Amino acid sequence: MLDSPIEADYVKNSSRWMVLGAVMLGVIMGPIDGSIVNVVLPTIAVYFRSDYALAQWVPTIYLLAICSFILVYGRLGDILGYKKIFLTGLACFALSSLLCGFSQSMGMLIVFRTLQGLTVGMEMALGLAIVTSVFHPKERGKAIGIYATSIALGLMLGPVLGGIVAQYWNWRFVFFINVPIACLSFLWGYFVIPEAERKTGQRLDLPGALLAFIFLLSIMLYANRGETWGWFSPRGFFLLLCAVVFGGLFFLVEEKSSQPMLDFTIFKNRCFGFACLSSLLNFMAVYSVVFLTPWYLSDGLHYEVYAVGKVMTAFALLTFFLGPVSGSLSDRIGSRGLAFCGMLILTSGLASLSTLGLKAGRLDVAWRLALCGMGAGMFQSPINSAAMGSAAPQFRGVASSILAVTRNTGMAFGIALAGAIMYGLAPFTARGHAGPFTPQELRAFLDGLHWAYLAAAAIALLAAFTALLARNNLRSSSNRDPAA
Repeated sequence: MLDSPIEADYVKNSSRWMVLGAVMLGVIMGPIDGSIVNVVLPTIAVYFRSDYALAQWVPTIYLLAICSFILVYGRLGDILGYKKIFLTGLACFALSSLLCGFSQSMGMLIVFRTLQGLTVGMEMALGLAIVTSVFHPKERGKAIGIYATSIALGLMLGPVLGGIVAQYWNWRFVFFINVPIACLSFLWGYFVIPEAERKTGQRLDLPGALLAFIFLLSIMLYANRGETWGWFSPRGFFLLLCAVVFGGLFFLVEEKSSQPMLDFTIFKNRCFGFACLSSLLNFMAVYSVVFLTPWYLSDGLHYEVYAVGKVMTAFALLTFFLGPVSGSLSDRIGSRGLAFCGMLILTSGLASLSTLGLKAGRLDVAWRLALCGMGAGMFQSPINSAAMGSAAPQFRGVASSILAVTRNTGMAFGIALAGAIMYGLAPFTARGHAGPFTPQELRAFLDGLHWAYLAAAAIALLAAFTALLARNNLRSSSNRDPAA
């Protein structure tokens, strides 16, 4: 039995693959835009004669804007239809990118970058929901695996495109390049993504939306700025207090609401709850690698930026190619075993990275990164398929947005944890030390890397065991248990 009338119409023909293509083209701009700007940020700071502390808000505000409203977009998608919200996001993203490119000051750029994050969040919140809705459960893992390659490819292309733009063009083209891609994705999606009738009698839970916004903003701002402001400084403590208070209020309000923005009964399905937890832990471990390894290559081994990028592609390439394979396999053999093995491989890759010293060659680093990429690629598609397959059709927009929240929160906290360990054992790195290190600093730097990688390995190992617990305890509407 299929999950909805819309699904029934689309599993009968090849249109579902056209839908997947349109969604991927829209979603890929999020990770590209998140990573491309970091490469040209120093150029932008020099152009506007801005200090680097202010310039850092350009990438930070983008991530904060995405995460703060992502649950709201998921609920709006369930009420108004995924297509309407997704296409609105694409159109507004094109406009906000144009405004970013025409910015005349750093303050203007930060404001328009906020708008850009708010709009791309619509696509990131609902892309997975659209894909899940148009594919039969027997093909869902394969489709989600292919969908996941758009995120991996975006993260891989971002730094490369940023380097090209910085070297040959004006920094403004970093934003202008989004406009034609967004327009093409909008037109493609307009013609192929299925329409959905607006659900009568449904409304947005405004108190819940406001509380969720404050909770997510507080926790993400704490993760992003905690090291700069101090984890237990007055500002840091205030943000933590806000997260605890407003998170608790959000839970209480949603429990009593007749139409909650986030219906917590979705977590009664053990498969969904543990899949989300595993995903959060996975991205914490993965982004420790993404954060630490370029630092090691540049300050420890003294590689140029281009060489750092080439070595780092070993991670992204394995994730890119294994995503569809593991997703397709999960349709046949289930998700839990693949996700468990993927996290064990990631754990071993992180443990091996912790053994690196100052005499390592490119191949020594690359094969360890490839091992990490293999583990991440084997894990992500099956666990996403299990989570989305276990969510009831009326919760798919919210389920998709929850997975997006876990992804972005995991990224932020993975970087925060790795940074906290590094800065604790090698305090001089918090000041942006660029080497060459003194012998004493070098020992502290390597100790920091060693323990940060091992902490990430412990998190990946925990993710492996939580993935084993992601088994359906409720009757599924799909033909088979996606987490079996």
